[in-house]
Amino acid sequence: MSLFRLDASIRVDGSHSREIADIVEQEWQAGHPQAEVVRRHLGTDPVPATAWATAVGAAYVPEDQRSADQRAAAALAAEAVDQLVEADALLFAVPLYNFGVSQHFKTWADLVITDPRMAAGATPATAGKPAVLVTVRGGSYAAGTPREGWDHATGWMRRILADVWQLNLSVVESEFTLVGVNPALDQFKDLAADLRRRAEGEAREHGRSLADLVTV
Repeated sequence: MSLFRLDASIRVDGSHSREIADIVEQEWQAGHPQAEVVRRHLGTDPVPATAWATAVGAAYVPEDQRSADQRAAAALAAEAVDQLVEADALLFAVPLYNFGVSQHFKTWADLVITDPRMAAGATPATAGKPAVLVTVRGGSYAAGTPREGWDHATGWMRRILADVWQLNLSVVESEFTLVGVNPALDQFKDLAADLRRRAEGEAREHGRSLADLVTV
């Protein structure tokens, strides 16, 4: 039994997405103390930017005629899908960057989709697998705020993970993580603390549910 955890923050220390995902992982481990946790950190070990295009091209070339780069890209895609398929549960920790999806996560997701097991038009190999997405935002993009609608990442990630890959997905969202860093947000200190407590509570809840959905 195993949990696959993917982090996409460019930081290791001080990463809010990692800290909240740690709570999910702790609850998972409380339910399955002997289970393996397989980790992949895209922020420190990113997928090569050219891998996706090369893997796409490889799909149109007979396997025995592929270039070394095409074979390597296809192997990277297969490895990424293997990690998803072999795990019993999945945990993704992906922050909002510049109003959009982390480039590291997007490159990785694009590469995954090149593998035949995850190709469009077929039931994905991940269908039905339980998963938790943790995502954090430095400011607030809630309804009625000046930047309502500026979060172009969370909806896309839900679409890919829940609709395209057909995961049994739960989502933990946290906002105002730049309070205490950006002085312009100091007025939101109390709200930020409340939102953080709420996110941590949801992380504990979803971590327990993730463990409950997987039986030995």
